[in-house]
Amino acid sequence: MADGGLKQERPRAGRAIAWPPRERAASAISGSGWWQFLTELNLRWIRAETGPGRLLPWIPVAFGVGIALYFTAAREPVAVVVVPVAGLACLLALAVRRRPVFPYIALFAALLAGFATATLKTAWVSHTVLLTPVGSAALEGFVETHEERERTDRFVLRVTKMEAHRAPHLQRVRLSVRKGTAPAVGSYVTLKARLLPPLRPLRPGGYDFARDMYFQGIGASGFALGAIKVQDAPEQRGWRLRYAAWMQELRDAVDARIRTVLSGDQRAIATALLTGRRDAISSSNNDALFVSGLGHVLSISGYHMAVVAGVVFFAIRALLALNPALSARYAIKKWAALAALIAALFYLLLSGAEVATQRSFYMTALVLVAVMADRRAITFRTLALAAMLVLLIAPESLVHPSFQMSFAATFGLVVLAQIGMPQWFVASDDTRLGRFAAWGGRELLVLALASFVAGLATTPYAAFHFHRIAPYGVIANLVAMPVVSALVMPAGLLGIMAIPFGFDSLFWRLMEVGIDWMIAVSQWVAALPGAFGRVHAFGIGPLIVMSCGIVILGLLRSPLRWMGAALIGCGVAWAAVVTEPDILIARDALSVAVRGKDGRLRIMHTAKNAFVWREWLAADADGRMVTDPSIAQGVSCDEAGCVAEGKEGDLVALTRQPEALADDCAQAKVVVTPYPAPADCAARVFHRDDLRGLGGVALKRTARGYSLVTSQSVEVDRPWSPAIPEASRGSQSNKTLGHRTSPQPVDATPPEGEQEVAD
Repeated sequence: MADGGLKQERPRAGRAIAWPPRERAASAISGSGWWQFLTELNLRWIRAETGPGRLLPWIPVAFGVGIALYFTAAREPVAVVVVPVAGLACLLALAVRRRPVFPYIALFAALLAGFATATLKTAWVSHTVLLTPVGSAALEGFVETHEERERTDRFVLRVTKMEAHRAPHLQRVRLSVRKGTAPAVGSYVTLKARLLPPLRPLRPGGYDFARDMYFQGIGASGFALGAIKVQDAPEQRGWRLRYAAWMQELRDAVDARIRTVLSGDQRAIATALLTGRRDAISSSNNDALFVSGLGHVLSISGYHMAVVAGVVFFAIRALLALNPALSARYAIKKWAALAALIAALFYLLLSGAEVATQRSFYMTALVLVAVMADRRAITFRTLALAAMLVLLIAPESLVHPSFQMSFAATFGLVVLAQIGMPQWFVASDDTRLGRFAAWGGRELLVLALASFVAGLATTPYAAFHFHRIAPYGVIANLVAMPVVSALVMPAGLLGIMAIPFGFDSLFWRLMEVGIDWMIAVSQWVAALPGAFGRVHAFGIGPLIVMSCGIVILGLLRSPLRWMGAALIGCGVAWAAVVTEPDILIARDALSVAVRGKDGRLRIMHTAKNAFVWREWLAADADGRMVTDPSIAQGVSCDEAGCVAEGKEGDLVALTRQPEALADDCAQAKVVVTPYPAPADCAARVFHRDDLRGLGGVALKRTARGYSLVTSQSVEVDRPWSPAIPEASRGSQSNKTLGHRTSPQPVDATPPEGEQEVAD
């Protein structure tokens, strides 16, 4: 694995290290026995895997492991200790770089460096997070971002002045407003808003939206109350805000020109492809795109960046090649690569420079720089450098599905490129296969194989985060993506270039043709039987095992790589046998889901919260809509509360009135209530004050009763999830709950549509 040392002949890229000859193997077995033979064989493979040039791809892996360990810590690490320790480890690795122990020290140093980088990033973005809801807050500040959504608009306010009773000053808040009423980016506004704490995980193992908001510098979300007044700013906006306002004006200008020709989802998709604003697409088409496996088109990633750079590269190179003297005397390929790099940078800035887009740009930039430096472009080294850049700048992106799926897809494609595309037939053959290849058949099969590999690599992460897979994703991508690559994206680029000259309408029409085709394909594929592959939530453990398997299968070259396939199989088997919870309780104690005797969830509620219900059903691989009457089947409700029967016949009660507690305690096994329960209550009681600090609770039926799993614990104290002081925790001591948290002000859950979170 060491990069230093004596030079030696290395196997060709992608060529596996072969088994020993049969004669030698037979001799070894007969002479020394099976055990010695296998030991020597494994040592030989290990020496091959640790040879020169094999270390670099593993550095970002170890760096990422360090970041992952940081996010699993219960308490915030001390930066003044962590950073020097990581620095000493790096110096030690440098000191032993010519010794055999160097690879192991280097990987350990990379792990510590990742841990330290995440610690420093958290300290760098440190800010206050709202812990309790605020009914009304007077806010003043600058508008930093603006999003258009299907039913509402949303913007981020950098707060300069805040007046609210018993609430800390917040750095940024994200507010929702009625559609079409969001203020412009860069404007200074005053308003009143209702603020809510960042959304914690809705169920055990659920996604932590509060962590995402923390690293965006956002301390609360909420809703504007009344009119938003634009005023003169009392201070200068600063260059960052001026730049953001200028880029937003540029995006708005592009969107305005598209609006003159296109409308509806065609306009929204065209804007998403060019500016990254993927917010106003109708639910039906948005769902069809994701179910069919074409949803990745809506998020600017490596594909879009590669198309932009590729179109510019080949167009510039073709134009320069028209002059034979120029192409003979100068390296026009390098000129074209430089032009493509500039175009990719412009596309990065225009699209908002999100983390996924940054990763795509770094990868594309490294490829183009390799072309200009006469180096091989698509290698594990290129991918490793891109990963390190992203993780150094935004270590928090490691735990985001965008990073995981994007790098998994790219990793699979690099593995495919390193191994080499299969040579099933040659275009020059005078056979049917040869003629098929000559007419583009081989390119079609290569595209299908690349789509299959990328989709397969991202499947574990799509299943984990979104509880779904796209069984027909290869079909949809094979039919739709050539049109997107050859028509939609080039037409969009030409449209932007034609805007100053006033000839952009033609290109928007061409985009519309391709987008119509993409929508038609997505709807056709989504309508196929079994198109929506639902997967129940399976926890982080199986995902870690499958991720290790993917990395080992891709990076190793000896037969040891098949350990990766075994790990993937183990992870899939583990995910398949994970037991589903029997009872789910919302953090606000207003919704409870109970698994009935038919194995499906029934939902009791005292306030409507469709967002939580959708998350519960999706995690349960349940395709029912929240409006499906069967969700309430078997639930008995009156003014005093609701009761539902579990799959083992146990009653679960959701109490609405305090006078109902006596009956619920006598008859039910589990009681969820906002009121103090009697001291002699025989049921297992979950009080709202206890639940608010836990994020969400899941109960599983066992022989001894119900086992408890919570989304978070009072032992956890992180900046995005602060611990509650012991003195202020709830007085509702629950001997069966096992966790006590601080009481929160009584506050009804916002109605449907108000709990909006980051996409």
